[in-house]
Parts: sequence; C-alpha cells; structure tokens
Amino acid sequence: MSENSSNVITVEIHGHQYPVRSQLAAPYVAKLAVYVDEKMTVAAEETATGDSLKVAVLAALNIADEYFRCRETDQSVVSQATERAAQLEALIDRTLASDA
Repeated sequence: MSENSSNVITVEIHGHQYPVRSQLAAPYVAKLAVYVDEKMTVAAEETATGDSLKVAVLAALNIADEYFRCRETDQSVVSQATERAAQLEALIDRTLASDA
C-alpha cells in the first residue's frame, strides 16, 4: 500500500460496526478497535448507564488518562537521561582538565 492510499476497514466497537478510512495497516486499525472496544466494555461495566455516548466518553477519558500518564513518564525518562548526560559530560570535562 502506498503512503497516500487509504483503505476502508470495517471494525466493531461496542456492538456497532464502523467503516474506518485510514492509511494505516488494516491489522493495526483492527488492533486499535479491539482496544477501544475493551475500554468501552470496562466503562460500561463500571457505570449503570446504558447510554452508548456516556460509555464512549468515559472510555475516551480513560484512554486520555493512559496517554497523559505515558507522556509524563516519557518526559520524566528524557529528563533523567538529559540530567545523567550532563553529569557524565561534567565528569569527562573534569577528567580531561585534570589530565591536561
């Protein structure tokens, strides 16, 4: 599949079928749909509402929470790596200066 071509992939989420036009690989889109379906199932179990829209919003909030937590973790790891690199650079500079 070329970069600019798109396919229509039909996925099922929370008992409904949706045609999704995407440039992404069909198995990947299917995997995303399974993930969203699982999140909606959990949200539906945790709330007494039968309203699919409310379930979708709760699932979206849970997914957004996961995303933000991962992003914060990534930023923390980058910050720690940057700090460690600066420490190593300072150590190398001191070592080179003492050898000179």
